[in-house]
Amino acid sequence: MRTKAVLVALGVMGLVSVGAAFRQQAKAPAAPAAPATTNPIVVLETIKGDVEFELYPQDAPKSVDHILKLVRRDFYRGLRFHWVQPGIVQFGDPTTRNMTLRENWGKGSSGNPIGVSEVGKKSFTRGSIGLQYFFGDPKEADSQIFICKGDSPNLNGKYTLIGKVVKGMDVVDKLEVPDMLKVAYVKGEKK
Repeated sequence: MRTKAVLVALGVMGLVSVGAAFRQQAKAPAAPAAPATTNPIVVLETIKGDVEFELYPQDAPKSVDHILKLVRRDFYRGLRFHWVQPGIVQFGDPTTRNMTLRENWGKGSSGNPIGVSEVGKKSFTRGSIGLQYFFGDPKEADSQIFICKGDSPNLNGKYTLIGKVVKGMDVVDKLEVPDMLKVAYVKGEKK
């Protein structure tokens, strides 16, 4: 009988030890999560797939605010990618909705230039998002956006860098003139 009592006691102690080990493991701190960005993410739904880019309001506040207003008012819906080169893809001209105006593509805008130059010191690398401007003046930037398909140091200090692609560079690499941008929206907001 005494042997049975000892075995029961050992069994209980074993369960207590297992339980204590489990509680210690359960209380172990979780690995730190990757910091979530608080910067807005714009989603471009194209006919070739989706592209997401993070905007940098801390670097170009007025430019980012301007682009967000255009996105939220559905300005980019139905526009076409009008300029595609080995290193750059560009969109944002409303005349691209009309195929008969193709010879004029790249000259249009929302008609409301940002009016400030926010050219910064960050380098244009693969996936960088910049603003195209006319007449040699970054203050004339408006609705036209370009995406770098490779490092573009020739753009550094000349154009406003407003963000970076965080998902879908494979889609950017496939875009051609006159591929369509079906819709653009801010991630987490209603389309």
